[in-house]
Amino acid sequence: MDQFTLNLIVVGATFALYIGIAIWARAGSTSEFYAAGRGVHPVLNGMATGADWMSAASFISMAGIISFGGYDTSAYLMGWTGGYVLLAMLLAPYLRKFGKFTVPEFIGDRFYSQAARTVAVICLITASITYVIGQMTGVGVAFSRFLEVDNTTGLLIGAAIVFFYAVIGGMKGITYTQVAQYVVLIIAYTIPAIFISLQLTGNPIPPLGLFSDHVGTGEPILATLNGLLQDLGFSEYTKQSDTTLNMFLFTVSLMIGTAGLPHVIVRFFTVPKVSDARSSAGWALVFIALLYLTAPAVAAMARVNLIDTFYPNGTSEAALSLAEIEAGVDNQGNRVDWVRNWETTGLLAFDDKNGDGLIEYNASAENELTVNRDIITLANPEIANLPGWVIALVAAGGLAAALSTAAGLLMAIASAVSHDLIKSQINPSISEKGELMAARIAMAVAIAVATYLGMNPPGFAAQTVALAFGLAAASIFPALMMGIFSKRINNKGAVAGMVSGLVVTIVYIFLHKGWFFIAGTNSFTDADPLLLSIKSTSFGSVGALVNFAVAYVVSNATDEPPAEIQDLVESIRIPRGAGAAVDH
Repeated sequence: MDQFTLNLIVVGATFALYIGIAIWARAGSTSEFYAAGRGVHPVLNGMATGADWMSAASFISMAGIISFGGYDTSAYLMGWTGGYVLLAMLLAPYLRKFGKFTVPEFIGDRFYSQAARTVAVICLITASITYVIGQMTGVGVAFSRFLEVDNTTGLLIGAAIVFFYAVIGGMKGITYTQVAQYVVLIIAYTIPAIFISLQLTGNPIPPLGLFSDHVGTGEPILATLNGLLQDLGFSEYTKQSDTTLNMFLFTVSLMIGTAGLPHVIVRFFTVPKVSDARSSAGWALVFIALLYLTAPAVAAMARVNLIDTFYPNGTSEAALSLAEIEAGVDNQGNRVDWVRNWETTGLLAFDDKNGDGLIEYNASAENELTVNRDIITLANPEIANLPGWVIALVAAGGLAAALSTAAGLLMAIASAVSHDLIKSQINPSISEKGELMAARIAMAVAIAVATYLGMNPPGFAAQTVALAFGLAAASIFPALMMGIFSKRINNKGAVAGMVSGLVVTIVYIFLHKGWFFIAGTNSFTDADPLLLSIKSTSFGSVGALVNFAVAYVVSNATDEPPAEIQDLVESIRIPRGAGAAVDH
């Protein structure tokens, strides 16, 4: 069976499963649409949260970013993993105890202000649409290769599928679909990693393989990779090149951005009890760790295999020739047809600039190979010459990761528009059926905007998602933290803080990435940032500081919150029935 047919069978079977689950779990009420009827088991919710959390950025793009960025990009792992711990410990149980459907609803009630709720909706939509752009980018990459269509066509196919099952099932359908998607994506990520770890190190456990010896050189695999990169003029893989300030701010931005992401927070509204929120957070961390412990090994080993493909006899020997690429086999009998396969997608390019018939890959201006970072995980099984069924499985896993998160984000956007704007402010008398229709229309508009912007994203999938985390860090996270842990912050302070944090962050991003992400309209680049060494992906932590500071100053210059609001904050933080401390 040829690879294309195998891809269609595996991807088609998983899609049929997702759509079938969405139909089976079709939402019939607003409670089922927004919060799955608050009846999801903690373990299943943990799996759904893992799928919601591990997006195209985690599955498709993160290993590619780390593969080419090395030590500097390890902040993606630290920030995203640490951020989830922050969310589970500091926010999830308290928000579940509050018992509302959405993040803006909590902010509106806690800060006793419809204006605060509206600003929270704007912040949520801004961060979520930016995040969906990254997911659509990943969908386009996966479909373009494995269905052998161009990137735009692949993106449109993926948008139509996620729209179908998200609109039909609501949160109930999305939750059980995401359980299936987690199973698919984690199997798809770990199986090729195990194969490749065995090939390169003889160790079947990828995280341990990363610190094992390379079977060819007898040296640790990271030392082998450092040597290969140095021979080609690249910086060492384990060397820090970025400034410590930017790496620190980037890690913080990803951490607090994680804790402010509405599509993850809303998952904790779907369980029956506060204790279930804590339990599902713990299970989710276990499920997330399976991928995040494997990703560094995937990144390093993929870079080794990529270099070995273009220098099969070692970096001191002749590079892969055009004739070998055309034949699909190198001079050692290894298949290299993946090079031509990925070239057709437009995500890999090579050009024999000096006309010597060889494709030289190096860090000089004469480099003849260009590789999009987003293809590394998906191309990894092909580069390593793994069986066709593994390649098809990775395709299904990449699509599961992208579509699961896109669905969760669309749900967050839809609930914010229909529940927090239309139901609460514009038309309070709207029927339940009308509210569901409004939510579905909001989903359609959001996915149309994200799909359009996904055709020309402001960066690789992981970079685009990092911008979304920065926006959430600067706007939503401080409001949630102050709403739960400070009785002094009032409505005026919360609104001023969210607006100032969002505005300074989004302006800084647009100055570097182009206004509304339109190419060519930027004034600075991340290589030459506006403020010190702070890149646009790291600025969310600065925006959060602005938010906290403005909210504190404005709140202390104005009236205290009403007594009932202060009592509400107290009741959220303290477990029901807790007594005073006893001296034993």
